[in-house]
Amino acid sequence: MDMEEGPSKTPQNTRHETIQVGNTLLLKLPSGDIKTWKLEKDSTANLGKFGSFYANELVGQPFGLTYEIVDKKLKAVSPRTLQEVEDTEATNELINDGQFVQPLTSEEIEMLKKSGLHASEIIKKQIEQHANYSLKTEYSKEKYKKRKEAKYSKSFTVVDPTVFNVCDYWFNKDQNRLRDIRPDALGQILNLANIRPGGRYLAVDDASGIVVAGMLERLGGTGRLITVCDVDSPPAYPALVHMNFTKEVTQVLSSLNWATADEDYIPITPPSEPAGKIKSDAQKSRLNKRKAVSETLNQTREELFAGEFDGLVVASEYDPFSILQNLSPYLAGSANIVVHSPYIQIVTDLQNQLRNLPQYLGAAVTEMWLRRYQVLPGRTHPFMNMSGSGGFIMHTIKVYDPS
Repeated sequence: MDMEEGPSKTPQNTRHETIQVGNTLLLKLPSGDIKTWKLEKDSTANLGKFGSFYANELVGQPFGLTYEIVDKKLKAVSPRTLQEVEDTEATNELINDGQFVQPLTSEEIEMLKKSGLHASEIIKKQIEQHANYSLKTEYSKEKYKKRKEAKYSKSFTVVDPTVFNVCDYWFNKDQNRLRDIRPDALGQILNLANIRPGGRYLAVDDASGIVVAGMLERLGGTGRLITVCDVDSPPAYPALVHMNFTKEVTQVLSSLNWATADEDYIPITPPSEPAGKIKSDAQKSRLNKRKAVSETLNQTREELFAGEFDGLVVASEYDPFSILQNLSPYLAGSANIVVHSPYIQIVTDLQNQLRNLPQYLGAAVTEMWLRRYQVLPGRTHPFMNMSGSGGFIMHTIKVYDPS
């Protein structure tokens, strides 16, 4: 390795270590729901029944902490540890759900909340007056407490904006917009494509930008990433917003549309001088912006056509074989090609097509499979409800063509 090139390939911090003004945050509420919110200076965040707080309280704080809201101010809460649950001979078989077991009415509970009583005290009062609480097993008691905490606790957690957490948030919100790319599927895509700092890659991302987000995080501000899309202006990748990347990380990203990615396309070049005399500074500014956009476009096209890219990642609604036909010529020898689709027929058809072509090696299809577990003392088991599919991946390697 050339020692002069070493420092330039050192990955940068992908984001600030602390929360900054302008960050788009993911706030996990006691109910388990996640609320997205942009931090504006001197503003107030409203979390509905869970309370509101002054935004400035979060500025400069690290990600991942849990806070309790007290009079619109925040108090950091220590994370809860797993408690050992003692064995008990109690069972739930004698509990009659139909009888009147909770003397506290909703009106009385509301009055307690308005009086400023802490959530833990309200829960304690409910437990004291619960007729069948002592009959519950220790497991049931813990579940009862958690349900009540989710209902009355005025707290939230700032989710650490890692690519896993952002992908998980978007997948749970609308997996169709992510084209079924689950966090485990995204990890497989990035590993098979061998995304690394200093690498040069092409991507076609119609999955809300989650693939681009993962690639940028691994590049760490070094290398190059060119995406090809079907819109004239640079695409708005929603997933990138929640990553809160620094400018140094996103500066390696450029975009072309399918028209400008065609070598036969002739771009419209703005005139070097206006037809008439420049009348204002605004007109001059617009002309300079057009020139800058045109120069950036030409540079990106030249870079694409020069080729020798290290890999191609595709997560698109369009025919993947046609995408490969257009972009594969710009890949270097031994470049990894990874195609993800929600449908197995798409990738198996592509696999069969590539097997007949000598320039592609070892086309293989992988099905995503994931099982989540509840891990608690004495009660570890798979969750009852889980996603059925994270999509399917086709991976192949481009063979070096000496011609």
